[in-house]
Amino acid sequence: MSKPPEATPKRSSVADAVAAFEAGRPVLIHDFDDREGEVDMVYPAVDVKPADVARLRNDAGGLICVALGPEVADAFDLPFLADEIDHPVAESDHLGYDERSSFSITVNHRETYTGITDTDRALTISSLGEAAAIPEETDFARTFRAPGHVHLLRASRYGLSDRRGHTEMGVALAHEAGRPPAAVVCEMLDDETGEALSTRDALAYADRHGFPFVEGADLVEAFTER
Repeated sequence: MSKPPEATPKRSSVADAVAAFEAGRPVLIHDFDDREGEVDMVYPAVDVKPADVARLRNDAGGLICVALGPEVADAFDLPFLADEIDHPVAESDHLGYDERSSFSITVNHRETYTGITDTDRALTISSLGEAAAIPEETDFARTFRAPGHVHLLRASRYGLSDRRGHTEMGVALAHEAGRPPAAVVCEMLDDETGEALSTRDALAYADRHGFPFVEGADLVEAFTER
């Protein structure tokens, strides 16, 4: 007797994604096929532990970044990196997927050693989440140092109505879940092809681990219609 075909993993609802973030759990977000066409693993920054950093580098494999809401970035006086680099390579207006990069500076928490270990990066990331909850009460320069091993991203001042990136989607998801406006985003890559992990394989991964997989289009529709 032939085995029945395996059920195709289903995409999750926005409500499922918000509930996961409320519980400090990761969400997989596919942005748009006509944009990056990538799936990012996204966590609320404040809840990140060393085991989560290990999952991000082993299972996702992309660049581990912390996206910050614009009000937080303003409070910490964080620039767009391309505006600060005095070198001919610095530019942000020739991206194939957007008008400008959201990259800001890189930081380590001042209590880290090298800053790159799972424990060090978890301290930096979770502390960024804690600082994002009370930006006006945080002495950013006394808490963090640059350069470091955690890349910071500035979300657009106008959110998803202006830019539909994982940066803005992560911050919007944190807001909806009642978490501080700081989210870890990391691209999911394919070890075999060297390219972005396919949506099909990312869906299968989410299904195996019980993580929500949500489409960026659904997040944009849900979070900008209010």
